[in-house]
Amino acid sequence: MEPGAGRQPCPRALVPGPFQGLTLGMRQTTVMYMATSDEELALAAAGGDGAAFSKLLERRYDPLFALCFRLTGSRADAEDLTQDICVALPAKLAGFRGDARFGTWLYRVAVNAAHDRRRRKAAHAKAAAGWGDRELDRRAADAEAADNVRWLRQAMRALPNDLRDTLALVLDELTHADAGQVLGVSEGTISWRVSEAKKIIRTLREAEDRT
Repeated sequence: MEPGAGRQPCPRALVPGPFQGLTLGMRQTTVMYMATSDEELALAAAGGDGAAFSKLLERRYDPLFALCFRLTGSRADAEDLTQDICVALPAKLAGFRGDARFGTWLYRVAVNAAHDRRRRKAAHAKAAAGWGDRELDRRAADAEAADNVRWLRQAMRALPNDLRDTLALVLDELTHADAGQVLGVSEGTISWRVSEAKKIIRTLREAEDRT
């Protein structure tokens, strides 16, 4: 099932600033928007039409959540990102001119929002610099180290399954030989997988540093 399928639109409690207090009677008013395009709804919402904004969220919330899920790889992060976008959307709509499809415009807003979240986490990327076996094996001794380990585990989601499984074992303080026994491969294969994973992690770090 596609992430977000069957989800409810942005809850009333999350309807942002200018549109709070305008939800009474929206169900009746929204009927008139059934045949209205997303672009027309967006322009009306930008002008302060709460019913138009509500209908727009009803149409676009599930696809927006699905995109955020693909961008973040985490349901919890996707929910946070989608709600952040809902809250910021009224101000963003002021910049919508109707010269592009609303769906395309909204996805650009989502991608930019995801990039902003990644930039806020950019400091964690430095944890991957000089990442070696000792770094993999050691346990976080303080809060800063714990954050770095969390970032590394988050980055592991970008790895192929065989590399991710290997690192999960090595991070659990298994030797390469022991990890090989668990996975049914040679110690040399484990060492190769760790090396390949380190390359991918470094690439992720460098990509985040450039954003």
